Amino acid sequence: MATLRALKRFSSILNVFIKFHLDELIDELGANKRTKIILFLLPRRWFRGKADQPRGERIRLALEELGPLYVKFGQSLSTRPDLLPEDIAKELSKLQDDVPPFAEEIVLEIMTETYPDGIDEIFSEFDAKALASASVAQAHAARLISGEEVIVKIIRPNIWEQIKEDMNILFLIANLLSKFSIAKRLKPIEVVKDYQKTVLHELDLMREAANCAQIRRNWEGSSIIKVPEIHWDFCRKNILVQERIHGIPIDNTEKLKELGVDFEQLAKNGVRIFFTQVFHHNLFHADMHPGNVFVDVADPSNPKYAAVDFGIVGSLEEKDREYLAKSFNAFFEKDYGQIANNFISAGWVPDETKANEFESAIRTVCDPIADKPLEEISFGQLLFRLFETARDFNMVNQPQLIQLEKTLLNIEGLGRQLYPKLDLVSSAKPVMEEWRKEQLSITNTFKKIHKDLPEIKKTIESIPPLMRKILDEDENKQNSPQVDISYFVRQLYMGIIGVGFLIVGAVLLGFNQAAAFSIIAIGLIVLLISKPKQ
Repeated sequence: MATLRALKRFSSILNVFIKFHLDELIDELGANKRTKIILFLLPRRWFRGKADQPRGERIRLALEELGPLYVKFGQSLSTRPDLLPEDIAKELSKLQDDVPPFAEEIVLEIMTETYPDGIDEIFSEFDAKALASASVAQAHAARLISGEEVIVKIIRPNIWEQIKEDMNILFLIANLLSKFSIAKRLKPIEVVKDYQKTVLHELDLMREAANCAQIRRNWEGSSIIKVPEIHWDFCRKNILVQERIHGIPIDNTEKLKELGVDFEQLAKNGVRIFFTQVFHHNLFHADMHPGNVFVDVADPSNPKYAAVDFGIVGSLEEKDREYLAKSFNAFFEKDYGQIANNFISAGWVPDETKANEFESAIRTVCDPIADKPLEEISFGQLLFRLFETARDFNMVNQPQLIQLEKTLLNIEGLGRQLYPKLDLVSSAKPVMEEWRKEQLSITNTFKKIHKDLPEIKKTIESIPPLMRKILDEDENKQNSPQVDISYFVRQLYMGIIGVGFLIVGAVLLGFNQAAAFSIIAIGLIVLLISKPKQ
């Protein structure tokens, strides 16, 4: 039954594909003769007229007709200008994830099933009519018994079955496309895999709640951003209950202007928020389109961002952040050799990459950007150009960096829409410099030691048995030169004591820094004494 349903769905997708003349794109992708013959034999192709719309528009219309999952897929693709021609990416950016809500009766049925004691025990008010509706979930206004206004987000019923079916078809299409010579560059299977991961994460609202709660903790007490509180007692995998955020949508510039909002300050705060999330918090909101960002205008001279919808977040490994910051700094110093070495050292391009050739290619794309006035420089465009160049040198797929690039382009676009003369460099550089200082500080070094204490303890505990083994083996040697093994054992134990002082100091860092640094100093002295004679 499931197979029959899938075949029927695939047939309907193929009909839409032909209806919008998307089969004509096959020639551009380098299809073989067999594929062309199969397409030619499809009857629907015989009785249609000529395509009278640009290819990008036809692709957008086809995705809209196929439904929510494909609309979302098109939106995802629109953020990948590294993969798509500009005309198609631009057209796909017009796709709106706005679908009709499911019936109010179904909403109440889901709520009753989720809260068997009755929703009246939790909510004094609950509006079954959707406040907003998208492809994966919809939002409802409500009020808790305690009086707090909340938003209740509900996953669409039976969506998992639909997504599973459509994802199988997307993988089938991706496999077919991967056999076309030109389409291989688009990496269709990798693109669909990344999209599948994103959609599956969005289906788990407990994951979204955890993301939101962590980002709220990161910004606790902030004067520039507000993040909603999660009401954990009422959250489930298919339902999220969070504080309702009131504010002006960030794209409603007329209203913001009317209220006297300082657009320059708002734009600068947005850049500061993003770079702080990336470099200091290592958890950034990766879906910062205008529908998810509001402005709290209680103080128009220092407007506060209010973010919602944390289904998609991003993070980078420590080495990614380090080499990213180094590359930004190298760009401003026009040290393109350093950028090339950073990409190789970070593992973003293969080790065998010829650094001099890579440096030359980087210089070609970076010099035109570097010579622009500061208010015209785009970090997002810089990353895009660097990654585009790196792909010519077989760049390893780095989805976390692509996610960063996409979000950065969104932030910059939003910032310059608010304040066209926004100087991203002066807004972002202090945040990165502060992060670099933190990384080089002795406090941060010992924090890392504190973090690695279990491994250090395990290593130290393994040393005495190892030494006993070495001593036993030495005694069993018959004709070996005589060596004062006891001297080395003493030095080793002095070293262990020194490391012990360092560990105790690292533990105390969070309680008494003066005492901690004193103990650490003693540890360093002991380690110097324990250094073996040359």
